[in-house]
Amino acid sequence: MTTTAIIKEINKLPLTEKLLLVEKNLKGIRHEMEQALEHAVSSMYNEYKTNKELVAFTKIDAESFYEAR
Repeated sequence: MTTTAIIKEINKLPLTEKLLLVEKNLKGIRHEMEQALEHAVSSMYNEYKTNKELVAFTKIDAESFYEAR
């Protein structure tokens, strides 16, 4: 089924069912986004723990920063 056909079918639904459909889809999208973020964090965690080049500049975090004008 194409996206256009799906939209046409959705438009035939009563408003309450459309809202329910939107709510369920948003929950699903949020869940997918959370899973993707958790995966990204877990995959990069060890890299940041073991690769000192990725955190090299954190040594100068305590130093004052002056913007050149």
